[in-house]
Amino acid sequence: MNKEKRQQILEILRDDNPHPETELEYSSPFELLVAVTLSAQATDVGVNKATRKLFPVANTPQAIVDLGVDGLKEYIKTIGLFNSKAENVHKACKMLVELHNGEVPENREALEALPGVGRKTANVVLNTAFGWLKDNEGKYFIAVDTHIQRVANRTGYAKGKNVDETEKNIIKNTPRKTEFFFNLHHWLILHGRYICVARKPRCGACIIEHLCEFKDKTE
Repeated sequence: MNKEKRQQILEILRDDNPHPETELEYSSPFELLVAVTLSAQATDVGVNKATRKLFPVANTPQAIVDLGVDGLKEYIKTIGLFNSKAENVHKACKMLVELHNGEVPENREALEALPGVGRKTANVVLNTAFGWLKDNEGKYFIAVDTHIQRVANRTGYAKGKNVDETEKNIIKNTPRKTEFFFNLHHWLILHGRYICVARKPRCGACIIEHLCEFKDKTE
């Protein structure tokens, strides 16, 4: 795939959805951090159902610490891997209280030091909650999950054997424009969730099909 095709893909996605947003429901950086942590190997719909009950009761680190691990489990038990997620979220909340005055740090290293928070989650929080396009070292970044990994590789926009490699190649292949870097994460996730799905992509409903280099297209 060449530079011109990638530019066209970005422009089509932009024109179709100029202001994409995460489908996770949140009203603060902390709520987003919890929601993204819970979303690993779970759907946003499932996470939202749980947090709609959790956040009115506990939507600060101290409130979740006070709730306790078992109390937290009661609210998120419908989510996959809820036992380990409850442990991680509770431990992360204790660290936020003890080390960051109950605030979500606007810093990658501090975020990734929290239990259950990896590079992808840190990237989502920095981008979506704080509006970051570059990290503390001034390097561009993008959160890559399984949807983005699939879409980037399948279309040919950016190939990579794993999410880290794909992230590097997406960054390499994307023009340094705020409108593209800030929104590309959401565009690709939504495209992968509803159109370029894992088992059988809906190529006939795809607005970038004519630019996509996937060989086994469907009708």
